[in-house]
Amino acid sequence: MSGQAFRQFIVKMHGRCNLACTYCYLYEGPDGTWRTRPARTAPDVLDRTAARIAEHARAHALKALSLVLHGGEPLLAGAETLTRFTGLVRDRVPDGCTVHAVVQTNATLLTARRLAVLADGGVRISVSLDGGRAAHNARRVDHAGRPSWPAAARGALLAAEHAPSAYAGILTVVDASLDPVETYESLLGLRPPALNFLLPHGNWSAPPPHWAGARHGEWLCAVFDRWWDAGRRETRVRLFEECLALLLGMPSATESLGLAPFDAVVVETDGSIEQTDSLKSAYDGAAHTGLDVFHDTFDDALRHPAVAARQAGAASLAHQCRACPLLTVCGGGHYAHRYRAGHGFRNPSVYCADLQRLIRHIAARLAPHTPVAAPDTPAAPAVPAVPDPHAVFAAREEGAP
Repeated sequence: MSGQAFRQFIVKMHGRCNLACTYCYLYEGPDGTWRTRPARTAPDVLDRTAARIAEHARAHALKALSLVLHGGEPLLAGAETLTRFTGLVRDRVPDGCTVHAVVQTNATLLTARRLAVLADGGVRISVSLDGGRAAHNARRVDHAGRPSWPAAARGALLAAEHAPSAYAGILTVVDASLDPVETYESLLGLRPPALNFLLPHGNWSAPPPHWAGARHGEWLCAVFDRWWDAGRRETRVRLFEECLALLLGMPSATESLGLAPFDAVVVETDGSIEQTDSLKSAYDGAAHTGLDVFHDTFDDALRHPAVAARQAGAASLAHQCRACPLLTVCGGGHYAHRYRAGHGFRNPSVYCADLQRLIRHIAARLAPHTPVAAPDTPAAPAVPAVPDPHAVFAAREEGAP
């Protein structure tokens, strides 16, 4: 019997990138499977993928699904290809199933015309940046070593100015060497409707940069205070909203926090069905399933042992995690961050101290506004107090970063 349905389909529209970021876990990390795959996803792969997505939506009576157009840099495939594929999926899913489509881009190839094509095709734009200034993005260079910031900033501002309804926001990986408040405020200059801060991918065998003394947790606490003290009016911050929602007893909607079953699947440029790219930061072939859209269904992927383990909730966690009072909020942290060579993924997150620091801090800031449980108790009451946590789930379905 298969597990909970996939609701997020990440489709690699192009397998290469026009940038050569020096820290990229995909192209500079331990997994080299991208080298043997075609650069561009062929039309027959896209056609079969759309059919498989529709098949899965029908089998599980999905009312909504998220379609993430990914890469590499997906705009290398052309904006028209992205919207054509999105239209194909929408045409094939059963009546009553809404497809929320978003493209995850580095923004360097965005133009007014491409924005118009994407917006007209109902594809929202999520931008990946390291910060809102050139100095923050010094390691994001092209293959000739030239800085990407001028083109990326131009693309992000084009989205804010010319396609605000299609602008989903900005995704940023935390750099603990940068000033947190300065980084946050610099990103506000690009007028994002939402931000998502991600912890850099690392694990016990390959620790993340600047990993000591819960520096990443302290960094996030500083940004949270700046955002919270501004009344949360400047922009939405998904990580913080998810943590608040979980503290208020609501279900999680992210892989990074909470115990909700894993619901994302990847289709590579050759049609291979894989787990999410983040696993590729652990070891070569970590995301491999041996399945593909030509021979296998997404229900077959649900039955794959590695996927089943990720859907097992607390049962798949280390003993320390299952005994932790923060379990229902932390959820063990991001799956990829639990890896230790020779011991697999059944370990606490390498960011355990950082997550504890952040969760306890947010709980303390929230406490005066609602009778949320103290962070040393295992569960929090479902009190729908400010801020309204429902907004994050609606935004997630609309393709926010």
